[in-house]
Amino acid sequence: MLIKDSEHEETVEEVFDRTTVMTIYKLMNAGVIGEFKGVVSAGKEARVYAATDSEGNPIAVKIFLTKTAEFRRGRMKYILGDPRFEGMRLADRNIVYAWAAKEYKNLKLAYEAGAYVPRPIKQEKNVLVMEFIGENFTPAPILKDLPRVTEYMFLQVLRQVRILYRRAGLVHADLSEYNIFYYKRKPILFDFGQAVLTSHPNAEAYLVRDISNVIQFFRERGVAVLDLDTALEYVKA
Repeated sequence: MLIKDSEHEETVEEVFDRTTVMTIYKLMNAGVIGEFKGVVSAGKEARVYAATDSEGNPIAVKIFLTKTAEFRRGRMKYILGDPRFEGMRLADRNIVYAWAAKEYKNLKLAYEAGAYVPRPIKQEKNVLVMEFIGENFTPAPILKDLPRVTEYMFLQVLRQVRILYRRAGLVHADLSEYNIFYYKRKPILFDFGQAVLTSHPNAEAYLVRDISNVIQFFRERGVAVLDLDTALEYVKA
């Protein structure tokens, strides 16, 4: 169900500042964005809107807030140590732009490696455009909200973690039942801003945390799961 804009009137100015509006106009003029339909997700760091492109195809538009302290407080550890962002000026707005660029680049790596992720379409400043996962502008359910999960689903998710690690050279670094859609019998991983390259100094610790989160969720739902060491061995093999 769409979250109506009227329910978030207090955030409109925060989201659509002048620079963001100009960025959206640029994407509209290029045909990347056609029409906004409504908010589908509202967090401390970003809003995600259901929209269409210029041909009426459904897309998701993620707008990162440029006036939030959340990035500097909690996200710098995922940018520092990433060679793709060495030498970047770390003013607040630049951090947000870098975060949007990082999510786009991570999605591109994952998608091109064959992982189940939203297809990235375009990133401009703090605006990220990607494939919409769901039907009729309603997002697909996330793993947490499914009435039943199975051992097969657990193995499906673990395989995606393996594809990210082995083929894309990525670790999601914040994986849980809250950022995995289950759509058309497939787990689709999202929220890749914090994902790191496997060469990142903390990549192994993040990988252990990701797999532990997945194991814990399925185990608590009564599913037979692999132990952590066996799951890690599978992902890295």
